[in-house]
Amino acid sequence: MVTAAASGRSRSRMTGGERREQLIGVGRGLFAAKGVEGTTVEEIAAAAGVSKPVVYEHFGGKEGLYAVVVDREIAALLGSITRSLSGRGSPRTLLERATIALLDYIEGSTDGFRILVRDSPVTQTTGTFASLLSDIARQVEHLLVDAFAARGYPPERSGMYAQMLVGMVAMTGQWWLDTREPDREEVAAHLVNLAWNGLTGLDAEPRLSARARDADEPEPPREHA
Repeated sequence: MVTAAASGRSRSRMTGGERREQLIGVGRGLFAAKGVEGTTVEEIAAAAGVSKPVVYEHFGGKEGLYAVVVDREIAALLGSITRSLSGRGSPRTLLERATIALLDYIEGSTDGFRILVRDSPVTQTTGTFASLLSDIARQVEHLLVDAFAARGYPPERSGMYAQMLVGMVAMTGQWWLDTREPDREEVAAHLVNLAWNGLTGLDAEPRLSARARDADEPEPPREHA
């Protein structure tokens, strides 16, 4: 059993940087499990074995700690996606690598991904999951530019399609976060199958059917006898 004196000595041996990293790790676990709104400074301090003023000293409160945690997770995921797209390969191969990179992150940093997909609090001023997805979409847009050019599609639409593609992968990742079935490689294969084979069958100038357009028009008033 650790005595209060021993605990105090352990805390005194921790440098400011070490204490900061400890609090980040503690906060990351609590935010993943309970969300930022459901986590209190008291819980963070208790889990770290420190007093509340220590948390305020390092981060100004739980919102400051949360911002640091989110920034780190965004940097980790975006960095992984960027590295996956930096090598050589066909557009399809790079798409496969980027998909695997996202699923790798979900599998290896489950707590981090749970934090990113939660709604950010009003006080959050750092990146959000939506802004992260937009950053990733910009990373993969050039793949679609090349694919569109090869098939005669308008390249100016590649940014919109990149948003669609990344959104599809991200939503599937959120579903897979809890199911974990099938395995990562199979999920990635199915995602790329839908994205790539769907791309090969695109209409150059898609149009809604007349029936779909008519559905938005109000019905004419009925005549009464």
